[in-house]
Amino acid sequence: MEASAVLLAINNIYVAIFALFCFKLLIKVSLALLTHFYIVRGNRKEAARIAEEIYGIAPGSWADRSPLHDAAFHGRLLSLKTLIAQGFNVNLLTIDRVSPLHEACLGGHVACAKVLLEHGAYVNTVTIDGITPLCNACSCGSVACVSMLLDYRANPELETQLVFPLHEAVKRGHRECAEILIAHGADINKEVLNCGTPLYVACTNQRTECVKKLLELGANVNCGNFRDTPLHAAARKSSEEIARLLIDYGANVKCKNMEGKYPVELAAPRSPVEQVLLFAEGPATLAQICRLCIRKYLGSSCHQIIPRLHLPERLEQFLLYQ
Repeated sequence: MEASAVLLAINNIYVAIFALFCFKLLIKVSLALLTHFYIVRGNRKEAARIAEEIYGIAPGSWADRSPLHDAAFHGRLLSLKTLIAQGFNVNLLTIDRVSPLHEACLGGHVACAKVLLEHGAYVNTVTIDGITPLCNACSCGSVACVSMLLDYRANPELETQLVFPLHEAVKRGHRECAEILIAHGADINKEVLNCGTPLYVACTNQRTECVKKLLELGANVNCGNFRDTPLHAAARKSSEEIARLLIDYGANVKCKNMEGKYPVELAAPRSPVEQVLLFAEGPATLAQICRLCIRKYLGSSCHQIIPRLHLPERLEQFLLYQ
């Protein structure tokens, strides 16, 4: 009997909590509908007052998700322009410091991002997770968004960010975004804690086209995640094509990681990757040695210098891996 009474009491508590949740949800939905109604009717003051009731804040400060965030996220350009015209702050932040510009860039909505920037949106706002609008644009692979943000002086190397745009671009396999970032000064060899260099990230995620482009643009082939090299990552992932690329660009097959292991020791036994790594342990050809020495002497800008040397076409193509 007592057990039944306890169960009944617990049941009543759960019912009460659920009813309270439904009530709060109903109020919020109703207020959101009213806000939309007043925006459509052009009543700026009433829309702002109801928005303040929904989010419990004064306009222009902190918010949960405002109508401006939703419009930007879904790419609703007309709604976005209407909200801005009615006084919504383009730099309104959520509790997590997410701005409408973050939302527009995450969805790759270039037109919405442009409108926000033209109305004074901060291009380098960082969320509590260390993400900038540029990171979001790289995540979704919008080349147009990335280019526009950089034109508005987005910084790809902000010290306060925890996620770097170049790493995000190569992780997702967005080669063109990575090229634009490097052209605008992103550090091609930047090593991020627990993440490594862009080349290491590309190898870990098996993004062959990004690996090729990073190597062409002068990425350090032996710089990875502390003592774990990109070749270790390729061996671990059984990426034969990537392993060949790295070796062609001079990857050290005799480099040990923190566990004291060579790349070949991480490859699956009798796999194509293991065969590639074992073959690479032999002596390199004279042509390969000469190419690596020339590229090493010219440094990371070799891809820019070599075309200006007026070399025979076949020699130039050989030095540039074309």
